[in-house]
Amino acid sequence: MLDSFSDAAPSPKSASREVAPRAPRFMDYLDELKKIVGTVGYVDDAAGLEPYLREWRGHYASHAPIVLLPSSTRQVAELVSICAARSIGVIPQGGNTGLVGGAVAQSGAGQVIINLRRLDRVRRISAGGDYMIAEAGCVLADLQQAAADADRALGLSLSAEGSCQIGGNLATDAGGLNVLRYGTARRQVLGLEVVLADGRIWNGLRTLRKNTGGYDLRGLFVGSEGTLGIITAAALRLYPRPSDLGTALLALDGPGEAVPLLGYLRSRLANDLLAYELMSDTALELVCHNIPDSRSPFHQSYSAYVLVENAAYTPDGARPALEEALEAALGAGLIRDAVIATSSEQRRTLWRLRHSIPDAQTRAGASIKHDISLPIESIPAFLDDCGKRIRAMLPGVRLVVFGHVGDGSLHYNLSEPESMDSEVFRGREPELNRTVFDTIHAYGGSFSAEHGVGLLRRPELHRYVDDVEIDLMRRIKHTLDPHGILNPGKVL
Repeated sequence: MLDSFSDAAPSPKSASREVAPRAPRFMDYLDELKKIVGTVGYVDDAAGLEPYLREWRGHYASHAPIVLLPSSTRQVAELVSICAARSIGVIPQGGNTGLVGGAVAQSGAGQVIINLRRLDRVRRISAGGDYMIAEAGCVLADLQQAAADADRALGLSLSAEGSCQIGGNLATDAGGLNVLRYGTARRQVLGLEVVLADGRIWNGLRTLRKNTGGYDLRGLFVGSEGTLGIITAAALRLYPRPSDLGTALLALDGPGEAVPLLGYLRSRLANDLLAYELMSDTALELVCHNIPDSRSPFHQSYSAYVLVENAAYTPDGARPALEEALEAALGAGLIRDAVIATSSEQRRTLWRLRHSIPDAQTRAGASIKHDISLPIESIPAFLDDCGKRIRAMLPGVRLVVFGHVGDGSLHYNLSEPESMDSEVFRGREPELNRTVFDTIHAYGGSFSAEHGVGLLRRPELHRYVDDVEIDLMRRIKHTLDPHGILNPGKVL
């Protein structure tokens, strides 16, 4: 008698089909991630994804099937935990205003973007303790206003402050306009909350000014570009709010003259000197030519300019001290001319000249940009040396130099010669970059001051950074992210 079909022993082939289920595909895991953030916590349609995939300078195409928008640190931790278990690459993203491809998801690599914009709460402000605790998705300008409402000041100020987020600012150790007085983003941090690569949460949100109880873990995550952990909140320093600001645009004989002038003004204004921004003559000319309603406040052209700002904390105001310092500098031959703002509107007009330089350069055609830093005393020699080399290589090139001389960082940009085809100019980028970076290295500087490494500057990292330093970085990366899921391909 034949056995019934249901009792028949399966053939080896059919048994194989029954006991070996299909391995889940990358796309199958997305449903797990969606459940954590809910229906309003993700974007996966083409139109909705576009703003998150657009890279600021257009150097890279970003690809991801989904952008996850967690609303709490716990949700971030749960997302990362699943991604770690499934070997899914995680691209942390803030305001997506970075300039080196640091938040780009790479095609075919099985990566998702975790954007932190919904972590936008200020958890606490203490005027007495001079700190605030803010989540990573808070827009920098909003935090500045929250500090001002508490009669305090937040030390960080950037051109992109209306859209950049504090988590990204810390992940890249952003510099900005007030580094002279307050330092970079790193100096603003008292404590951090970080989601680690295995999904655990490190709660280091301390507000202590002194703590030698072990290694300073904050320093690992600030400036790590999301490759070691995802910053979800930070305890930030606050400072007394200035009662008044003095602002002036100064004319100089050359950009190198900005360094001795800086030392002179610091001796006069000390820590009340907030900002010190160099602008080359070409930079200001491009703004006046390409940005509507922009003009130089001077009756003649000069070789370089410095926008300077000081603060006052007393009823006397900032302008008298600034005027006195500038009169002395004029008498010492350190400046050729000066225009001092006498109203808030004039102050905004002067700052608009500085903030408009990147836009003006874009409107002037193709450009090659470098974010560099140097020992402050080496800036004059570097500018002279590198300028000669670049002009010899490419006659007619326009050098657009501007930046925060007070901390030694400059944006050393090249605009195409007016008679050159844009594509031909861009084709010269590798050799021009090499000349700029080799010259910087010779003067003891860095190829990256405040934009980070990301994808764009990885080759420079391996060319100019010591092998021992690279080895230490790799060991730290492997220890904190052994499976390499956090921002894969960035920095190292």
